[in-house]
Amino acid sequence: MLLLICFLTVTITAQSQEKKAAFPENSVGIYKGTLQIHSVRGEQQIPMEFHLLATRNSTKFDYKLVYNGASRNYTLVVKDKAKGLFAVDENNGIILPAKYSKNTLFSFFEVQGNFLSSRMEFLENEVRFEILFTAKKNKIITGGSKKAGGKTKKIPEVFGYPITTIQKAVLKKVN
Repeated sequence: MLLLICFLTVTITAQSQEKKAAFPENSVGIYKGTLQIHSVRGEQQIPMEFHLLATRNSTKFDYKLVYNGASRNYTLVVKDKAKGLFAVDENNGIILPAKYSKNTLFSFFEVQGNFLSSRMEFLENEVRFEILFTAKKNKIITGGSKKAGGKTKKIPEVFGYPITTIQKAVLKKVN
């Protein structure tokens, strides 16, 4: 009985490590759905696709986003798979760092005075996509020195950035 329990423990551990190590290979495919855009201007829905396809180079994958029929062709580059380090190469000189952890690819960057956070969660037959957007100019500062009872208390300043746009989609694997 003890031998059986040890065998099952080793087998389950090896399978979970194998699945984790298999990104992006285990997520290759074409996914389709509807992108929901919530912004200060209202709500909008547009068709969206995500294509993650293998290439001849084992460290590069075709990474294509299609919004309302318009394609954006990028490359997902494996930097250090063991550490979950990747990059999204926009193939125009822009390369965005990305981190893969627990079935999710994260990226955070600034462009033209705006912050964007992207998240793609890879499930068995779907990808959950999310982008959060805010402008740096919308910065809110709180904290700092505070006077109370005749004494000044030093409180760290905190910079907040109200999110102005949220984009979300559940994309189902079609191929």
